[in-house]
Amino acid sequence: MLTLQCPYCGVQAEETELAPGGEAHLKRFGPGSSDEEFEGYLFNRKNPKGVHFERWRHAYGCGKWFLTARCTNTLEVFGTYPAQTTEPPADLLAKIKEKRPGWEGWK
Repeated sequence: MLTLQCPYCGVQAEETELAPGGEAHLKRFGPGSSDEEFEGYLFNRKNPKGVHFERWRHAYGCGKWFLTARCTNTLEVFGTYPAQTTEPPADLLAKIKEKRPGWEGWK
């Protein structure tokens, strides 16, 4: 079972206490964007095999949204961080690169 630590309340929550929110760090387009850009935002996702950045909500706890980095193959969790962060923390990226030397990055 997937277990994630909420960065706000510090609880180690099992996935039954959490609600998934999809891919993290999506670029949202504002007024004046083309139909293709908006379509890409709505429907196109990376869905990688390996390291993935996701949004989760601590639904049966503090109720706050947070972000996590995990491996979709092994369910290994590299870390969690606040949802207001625009990009993953440097220490988390370093941890991933240390464990996955061939990893190309998050963008």
